[in-house]
Amino acid sequence: MGKKMTSAIVHLALILATLVTIYPVLQVISISLRPGDSLYSTSLALIPEGATLNAYKAILFEKPFLIWMRNSLLVSITVTILGVALASTAGYAFCRYRFPGRGIGLMSFLISQMFPATMLLLPLFLLLKKVGLLDALPGLVIAYVATALPFCVWTMKGYYDSIPVDLEEAAMVDGLTQIGAFRKVTLPLSAPALMITALFSFITAWSEFMVARVIIQSLDLYTLPLGLESLAGTFQTEWANYSAGAVLVCIPVVALFLALNRYLVSGLTLGGVKG
Repeated sequence: MGKKMTSAIVHLALILATLVTIYPVLQVISISLRPGDSLYSTSLALIPEGATLNAYKAILFEKPFLIWMRNSLLVSITVTILGVALASTAGYAFCRYRFPGRGIGLMSFLISQMFPATMLLLPLFLLLKKVGLLDALPGLVIAYVATALPFCVWTMKGYYDSIPVDLEEAAMVDGLTQIGAFRKVTLPLSAPALMITALFSFITAWSEFMVARVIIQSLDLYTLPLGLESLAGTFQTEWANYSAGAVLVCIPVVALFLALNRYLVSGLTLGGVKG
């Protein structure tokens, strides 16, 4: 098989995969623009006949969507800040220092990623209940930080491994302490990995449903996933409002991906060079 034929097959496969991926998104957007709550349509047009923004007006002004967004932003930003702070320092410690339990700690982080978060729901529920953080946003923050931290620590540790220690030693020769060298030399060079860590932490908190469903009960503490789920009634589902809310929820994540796009490839590839 010639190179041109191979290239054509690869490109065709990529196009098909892209279409399969994009179609559900386009369908959700189409449903959100329909004048009624109809889920099914015989039309193949992406923009439905009589398209309207009524669903977006309803979700923004008739539903507590802004309260859900406020709670999600508060939780997600807090998780991002804590995740970046803890992962950047813990990853540095695992990279540069040799201490008892280092290997076990790294392996524990890795093993914890092999199990679904649902396995932790019961012990997490009991723990948060004992410390009085059940049905509270701080309890949700703790759960999300614990969930995101293993991946973030490994990402930061792998990226630090790709940064020559000679740069820090040269900075210390010039009078900086090791903490100063870490802050002024290593951290700036680790910007791609920091962005990956921040993005992963944010998405973990922004889109998670199962843990939030167990921890949060009060309606005024609902995050966006819980709020959207409440639109799906037992006997009737507001499909247009539901789809409009789903589109609005995706916008911040898509914006972050576009803004941090130049960091994504380098952050993920260089972070996996050494381990």
